[in-house]
Amino acid sequence: MHYELYDEEIGMKISFRKVEFERDVDMIHSWMKEDHVHPFWNLNIPLVKFKEHLKKALNDDHHTLYIGCLDDVPMSYWEAYWVEGDVLEKTYDAAPHDQGVHLLIGDTDFLGKGYSLPLLREMVRFQFQDDRTEKVMAEPDIRNEKMIHVFTKCGFKRIGSIELPDKTGLLMTCEREEFEKRWTP
Repeated sequence: MHYELYDEEIGMKISFRKVEFERDVDMIHSWMKEDHVHPFWNLNIPLVKFKEHLKKALNDDHHTLYIGCLDDVPMSYWEAYWVEGDVLEKTYDAAPHDQGVHLLIGDTDFLGKGYSLPLLREMVRFQFQDDRTEKVMAEPDIRNEKMIHVFTKCGFKRIGSIELPDKTGLLMTCEREEFEKRWTP
């Protein structure tokens, strides 16, 4: 599935396309090595190991991997997933069609320019295209204050800290009704 929208606020087209292994593995691997990424993703690993990780992720049918683009320039990595069957499911009272999201801005040329919020807003809007989904969840690393701020501005509310296998996260929820009130013109 592909999603795109012209965003008046930033004057650019935001789009998401599915990750394709051969086309994207080297680019995503290079992003995982960036100083602003590796402390939170823990995937600053050799390419051969990262290839194994990405293949496994692409074959996991409970989530979909995307490359986020601005004006067709790949600059971010996204994981949209179903909470059901995920480790997150046991951390709160999950509904059957809750979704979750992970993201990173990989290309450093796009950092600090106000793109995270418009991108996150469009990914959440994309996830809410499934009429069964009433909540989109996030669990950013509790140390990642910048992303927590962006999630909050998008309409996510803090639930509390949670212990996950690879981090202490801040569980956050964005409910459809709140999102639509905030972002429907």
